[in-house]
Amino acid sequence: MKFHYYPETDSLYIELSEKPSVDSQEVAPNVVLDFDAEGQLVGIDLDHASKFVNLSRLEANSLPVQAFALD
Repeated sequence: MKFHYYPETDSLYIELSEKPSVDSQEVAPNVVLDFDAEGQLVGIDLDHASKFVNLSRLEANSLPVQAFALD
């Protein structure tokens, strides 16, 4: 899972899979889900993210993480 923040548009993209997105669906204002060719969720796009997400803190609890990277 990867988090991509784009300050110029204040959008946060949560990449759940490396598979390409072939379909998108807006499920709520400023929330778009991306799906692969098999209909599986591959990403979540949050527009105007700072209005409803605290971007100053990232917390993970009980995840079976084998590697951690900061870019």
